[in-house]
Amino acid sequence: MTGKTAPPATEPAPATPKKEPVPTPKEEPAPAPAAEEPPAPEHPPATEQPTAPTDKPAPVPMAEVTPAPEEGPLAPPAEPQAPAPEPKPEKPKAEPPSSPLSLAVEEVSENSVTLTWKAPEQTGHSGLDGYVVEICKDGSTDWTAANKEPFLSTRYTIQDLSSGDKIHVRVKALSASGASVPATLEQPVLIREILQLPRIRMPRHLRQTYVRHVGDAVNMMIPFQGKPHPEVIWTKGNQPLDTSRINIRNTQKDTIFYIREAQRSDSGKYELTVRINGAEDKATLDIRVIEPPGPPQNLKLVDVWGFNVALEWTPPVDNGNSEIKGYVVQKSDKKSGKWFTVLERCTRTSCTISDLIIGNTYSFRVFAENACGLSQKAAVTSGVAHIKKTKTAYQPEKIPQRDMMEPPKFTQPLTDRTTTRGYSTHLFCCVRGFPQPKIIWMKNQMEIREDPKYIAMIEQGVCSLEIRKPSPFDGGIYTCKAVNPLGEASVDCKLDVKVPQ
Repeated sequence: MTGKTAPPATEPAPATPKKEPVPTPKEEPAPAPAAEEPPAPEHPPATEQPTAPTDKPAPVPMAEVTPAPEEGPLAPPAEPQAPAPEPKPEKPKAEPPSSPLSLAVEEVSENSVTLTWKAPEQTGHSGLDGYVVEICKDGSTDWTAANKEPFLSTRYTIQDLSSGDKIHVRVKALSASGASVPATLEQPVLIREILQLPRIRMPRHLRQTYVRHVGDAVNMMIPFQGKPHPEVIWTKGNQPLDTSRINIRNTQKDTIFYIREAQRSDSGKYELTVRINGAEDKATLDIRVIEPPGPPQNLKLVDVWGFNVALEWTPPVDNGNSEIKGYVVQKSDKKSGKWFTVLERCTRTSCTISDLIIGNTYSFRVFAENACGLSQKAAVTSGVAHIKKTKTAYQPEKIPQRDMMEPPKFTQPLTDRTTTRGYSTHLFCCVRGFPQPKIIWMKNQMEIREDPKYIAMIEQGVCSLEIRKPSPFDGGIYTCKAVNPLGEASVDCKLDVKVPQ
């Protein structure tokens, strides 16, 4: 054992110049070597006590320190310190969430109030940890938290409130980055029971833009509900209404909005608010007062050619507070002086007028039209359009004479037929020719003359022969012959008459 302890004593000698690694005492978390010091004095008493002075007593603790390099694997923990600065640049990026949105009172009772809101637009990288609801009595500046721990719901009921108190309420959003700017109710909430929450029942015809003409009366009744009697507030652009022009009358169940004679300045969006102790309902009423537009501008006679005229103009300066639907174009000839409409609802600012009469002189005017009607004045062309006469000589078209003479020709021949005794039958064929051919019917090469049993007809080139109540004797070969000065043609067929069994 003594031989094994000597080498460590010599090895530390070169390490003596490196006494600066005094950091080893910093590694005093290794108490194991300290515990080994008691056995160290047991070894010197053996025989190597004289050798110890030669190596100086310092090596003895150094021998005990030698296990420290054996514990060298403890050094790697210093390596993770290198990536440590990486998360540092992320710290400035962390921002607290934005304020909750649309904070409102849902319900109020004798000792509680229920709030609702929407999540903030920005929640940060770490996400929301929850919300904190704080209350403060009216007239005080001490805000206290109503909930002990953050929660993620966007609805909360504050309990154990005193009836008759007025409280201010605000909500904060919390995350690992901090708390948001609080969302606060504009008005304090009076803690008392609301028998019926306020609600506006907007009539259907008022849910869209309400259009009236200048000078018309505006009279609207909007019902609502709520108990106790709610407070009714009308505003326009967040400003109180001009009571010199607008009359408001409120009852227990409705509010009446009245203007005796509407003007264009009355157009706009009106906000109606019905409120009970912080609980409220809002509605927006859009009113548009319109009047006829002004006349079109810069009407020009661009071109005249043949029987046509081209016009151009620009939209009116004043559209009457309503979209221009189109234009009406009229013409007037110099002889009569009367105006006639040639185009209606022309949506462009140019047009071409055709079918004008040669030799006449025309003037033109254009009206603008909107939802209220036509403009009171029209734009009239400064010049006139004269449709000049053109010297042309009529030359009738020369049609070549055609020889219409044609010998007879059958376009549809006769077909064989079978009939029953006692049932009349017909034979048909078609023939053409000019002059109109003479038709001769024959039976078994014998011409059929004035026989009441047969009726022969020809109409528009269709030849027919009716055989009335035939008998077996009437069967045979029937021939139709067509004859005119240019020739003749014939067709035939076979007719069988059967006797029923």
